[in-house]
Amino acid sequence: MELSDNKRNMLRGELYHAFTPELVADRARCKHACTRYNNAGDVSRRKLTELFRDILRDETPLPPPAATPEEDDQLFEDDPWIEPPVNMDYGFNVKLGKNVFINFHAVFLDTCLISVGSRTLVGPNVSFFSGTHPLDPVIRQGTRGPELGKEIHIGEDCWIGGNVVILPGVNIGNGSVVGAGSVVTKDVPNFTVVAGNPAKIIRKIDTAMDTEDSTKWSGRSEEPIGGAEVPMADMGARDEAVQTLPETE
Repeated sequence: MELSDNKRNMLRGELYHAFTPELVADRARCKHACTRYNNAGDVSRRKLTELFRDILRDETPLPPPAATPEEDDQLFEDDPWIEPPVNMDYGFNVKLGKNVFINFHAVFLDTCLISVGSRTLVGPNVSFFSGTHPLDPVIRQGTRGPELGKEIHIGEDCWIGGNVVILPGVNIGNGSVVGAGSVVTKDVPNFTVVAGNPAKIIRKIDTAMDTEDSTKWSGRSEEPIGGAEVPMADMGARDEAVQTLPETE
């Protein structure tokens, strides 16, 4: 079906009107799909995958059922795992990579594309806000005025802590970590820890991963791993030899 000019403007991040019959219907479809997923209860991984793909309007055919429930579950081991409840505006603007985990109470205001790279972990109560509004109230006009958005892109192998808010237009680089409770207003470089409101760079991540190709390891597996056992607030001061990067513009 051919897109209307208004919907095309929305997808491009230009001014558009959200309360047209077309977009109201799109949001209603997504809301009902989210409700079915959130209320699914104790169902198979296959059924959850089917319901979640319906939210995204992903028409990729499911593989034929396997011989046993355990083998059938393995067919979906690369599909993203989304703990309900989850809420989205449109669904079709959300793209998730392989082995993504998103904990409960995630919110995707997907006015524009929101992508999350493979193997990224997202804590509970994380909000992805790709939609925004004009600052001038004369233009904004409540539900009668136009709004707009900017794409959000989360790289591969990231860890987003709980209660994080990611604002329109933000890009988070591969392998980066966002501390719990942060509000991310600016781009985050690859393999960087940020935290705070607004989020600021704490340190670079010394990693055994090949930073040119995140699917490969550099062979430095004997190095200690700094993870959840290290309080986020202390990570910057843990190693005085590591120089904190300056805040980005």
